[in-house]
Amino acid sequence: MNEIVKMETDAFLEEMKPGERTVKELSHGGYLFLEHDVPFLMIYRNIPKDKATIRLARTGASYLVVGKDHFEYFKEIIKQLTEKMSARFGSFILMEIYSGPENSTEFVIRGPAHKLPVSLEVLREEFDKVESRKYGGKLLTARIEQTKQRQQQNKRAFCDIEEIKECGGTLIGLEIPPVYRDTTGKIYPLYFRKFREGFAKAVHKAVFEFIRIQTSSNLDSFSALGKREIHKEVFKMDRKLTEIEKSYQFLLLVSPVNIQSLRENFFKSNFKEINPYHYRLLPIDPDILKRKLYNLPIEEIDDPELSYLFGEKREELDQQLTMLKERGSKNFFYSSVRLYKGLEKNVLAEAELILRNISEDTQQEKVKLLDAEGFKKMAEEEFEFFHKQDPNYKGKVHIRKDVNVIMVSNGELYLPSDYTLTHKEAKTLIQHEIGTHSLTYFNGSQQPLSQLAVGFADYDPLQEGIAVLSEYLIGGLSGNRLRILAGRVVAGAAILEGADFMEVFNLLYSTHGFSKEPAFNITSRIFQGGGFLKDIIYLKGLINLRDYLMEGGDLEFLLAGKFALKHVPMIKDLTERGLLNPPKLKPRYLQQKDFEKRMNKLKQGVSLSKLI
Repeated sequence: MNEIVKMETDAFLEEMKPGERTVKELSHGGYLFLEHDVPFLMIYRNIPKDKATIRLARTGASYLVVGKDHFEYFKEIIKQLTEKMSARFGSFILMEIYSGPENSTEFVIRGPAHKLPVSLEVLREEFDKVESRKYGGKLLTARIEQTKQRQQQNKRAFCDIEEIKECGGTLIGLEIPPVYRDTTGKIYPLYFRKFREGFAKAVHKAVFEFIRIQTSSNLDSFSALGKREIHKEVFKMDRKLTEIEKSYQFLLLVSPVNIQSLRENFFKSNFKEINPYHYRLLPIDPDILKRKLYNLPIEEIDDPELSYLFGEKREELDQQLTMLKERGSKNFFYSSVRLYKGLEKNVLAEAELILRNISEDTQQEKVKLLDAEGFKKMAEEEFEFFHKQDPNYKGKVHIRKDVNVIMVSNGELYLPSDYTLTHKEAKTLIQHEIGTHSLTYFNGSQQPLSQLAVGFADYDPLQEGIAVLSEYLIGGLSGNRLRILAGRVVAGAAILEGADFMEVFNLLYSTHGFSKEPAFNITSRIFQGGGFLKDIIYLKGLINLRDYLMEGGDLEFLLAGKFALKHVPMIKDLTERGLLNPPKLKPRYLQQKDFEKRMNKLKQGVSLSKLI
């Protein structure tokens, strides 16, 4: 048997090159996924009526699934793997996982507690944090059991403890309470996802402590112990989600096509009449797209972070498609509240402080007005700045009569045909729209996952926070601009309280001193679709970004694609595992002479009303 195993394993064991991996179906129903740079292996015995446990084993960078028979064959493979890996790294840790009794609520860690006190205690503490089922379940507990019997009860041991020590290995047995399924074996899918996430973090943190102390491995963090390859089925789902999202332009479809006539009539009526909003015809059937969304087997993704990110994105697209069907109704507004997570008190307080402390400047420089064509030329200069950083970058500007605001969609810039602005405003908007939205779209498009180009769920607040921050860093954030962002928040608060169009307009125009044009623009945007809360996220995003930077967060890291601040730990984890890349393009404002000075002012926690 040893010679047979040796012949089969020699081929891949001798070719274990640093930085590569071995993915191999073994004889007798076995399967090996081995990262050559990771001195850790999860072992699982494939047994009947043990649903979902094998998926816990697959959360690790390296795992071995053992067939139902030919025990000596798999025992020899484990021995030879241990010898090979420990020879390279000085030591090798193996963890056999198996489910405990059906009524168990306890993790049992079987290992040499006297030799690995830190690693096993970390494992116990992290398992204590794993979320229990909220309904009808007991709290989960964890204990360490000092024993030489590390295999599942009534199962033969793969390794004699002394023999594995001689090979340079350390074996831990891990009994898992199968609380993620009922007594008939049926899985609780939503709970299993949370359980798997907590399980993976606990194992990776504990094993990293072992690797850091006991081996010569240069792994930087416990994140590197997660999966280092994205399964081809995940790529298919990623592309499908992106395809669904790109089949419609959400912001364009909720924007009215008759905004100019709405404005003209409102002003002619002395702010008394607002005509009905008209929208573009839907180019898609929301119900068909929803069917496609929920045909994607996202729940089967074994990587906890990717499973969470994809599941969350599917829910967001579902909400958007529902809103497209609800345009012009009150239900659209309720869905908008859910999509943009309402309005926090601290954001409203900051907005009110801005409006109290900063008055509208009606004498701003209005000479040398640029029209849409002039702004297009400036935008094309910025495109060239990016093209010099990466020849693959291509930018495009669309000047259209049927858009009422400047926006970026799929990395391309859209301008209203009647758009006018000063040179200073143009310089500022270029950093907002191109230096942030186009840049992160391109950086995201260079990632293995296309979702980083179109955006993971809830990415908007961070995107707009960075975009407004870029205005400040370039020296273009004006009092009027801050007032508009604050006015949007105040308008959002008013519509949440039930105010109608006239009441919101008068709140801005009469109470907070906005001129009629900005007051109308803010009001008309907040009421599009039936009540659209997206505009509150600009100030909200800036406040949250300021807090992130005050805590030592890295700004450049946020430019790798479109994601939310809550995703930063996950994006860092995926980057450390080599699944994602650092940002390729960098914005112009990073080269500003006073960049550090401005950043330090922000990091001191200054009130936004004192930024200008």
